[in-house]
Amino acid sequence: MDNKIKKIGVMTSGGDSPGMNAAIRAVVRTCHYYEIECIGIREGYNGMIAGDFITLGPRDVAHIINHGGTILQTSRSKEFMLKEGRKKAFLNLKQAGVDGLVCIGGDGTFTGAQIFSEEFDLPIIGLPGTIDNDIYGTDSTIGFDTAMNTAMEAIDKIRDTATSHNRVFFVEVMGRDAGFIALHSGIASGALDVLIPEKKDSLDDLFAIFERAKRMEKKSNIIVVAEGEELANVYDLAKMTRMKFPDYETRVVVLGHIQRGGSPTCADRILASRLGYSAVIGLMEGKTKVMAGIQANKLVYTPIEEAIKKRNEVDCELLKMVEVLSI
Repeated sequence: MDNKIKKIGVMTSGGDSPGMNAAIRAVVRTCHYYEIECIGIREGYNGMIAGDFITLGPRDVAHIINHGGTILQTSRSKEFMLKEGRKKAFLNLKQAGVDGLVCIGGDGTFTGAQIFSEEFDLPIIGLPGTIDNDIYGTDSTIGFDTAMNTAMEAIDKIRDTATSHNRVFFVEVMGRDAGFIALHSGIASGALDVLIPEKKDSLDDLFAIFERAKRMEKKSNIIVVAEGEELANVYDLAKMTRMKFPDYETRVVVLGHIQRGGSPTCADRILASRLGYSAVIGLMEGKTKVMAGIQANKLVYTPIEEAIKKRNEVDCELLKMVEVLSI
């Protein structure tokens, strides 16, 4: 392998997700193994513009694989959207001697990376770090498995009190544009129904499910709702259900940012480690403007432009399964 890369920068950008630290650790230690210098860029693109860089070695990333969040911190940068901001960022990277970049984040991070790479011809590889699991080119994104398990565990606890009081709970989980967390945690927790942006839901369908539940003499029920559900927000859904079924005692729980935190699962630690390692190897092999992902347990590199334009789609068969198993 004729490696021309001598210094790699690594950054996290956009919303944090469990497993980002594991990815950072893998990038740093792979760089060290191949005698490549590694610098961490604090607070994403804002840190790139400010020149907020730190040298990272193997001991700097010790004992972070099990921690949520990101030791480099993260942000969303308005200044990077401007060409002047991106030029400032490039000059800082050039002055620091950076000749390859690993960007960990979601579609917003990748959009910035794509534009930046085209303008300044800097080799960049992206890693899909988002709990939403909506990035095309990988079966799972860094943080999704942890967020899904966090939601499932919370719903399991809610079911205990729902059963004790014969209540109907509407549980909102994260997913502004994607229903992966809602769908998977809903199936795993035995929800009566799952409402997600990808499915055209109606009140008639929802109420029909409640009618069926009453016929089956189900006393308590859980409805999992993605925050991006277009039918109505979770509070209005609970209110309309109570109006239709006056004998129902309804409650609303919004899980919120708890889904972004916590120690990453084994699956997320392994995924992040594989992708962080593969990002460095990819840069050494001359790859650029691609995202490293795992499909069918195999490493794949997808053009960042394609990862941005396309979306990971939910399995419609799983939606049918929710209906079948909720009797």
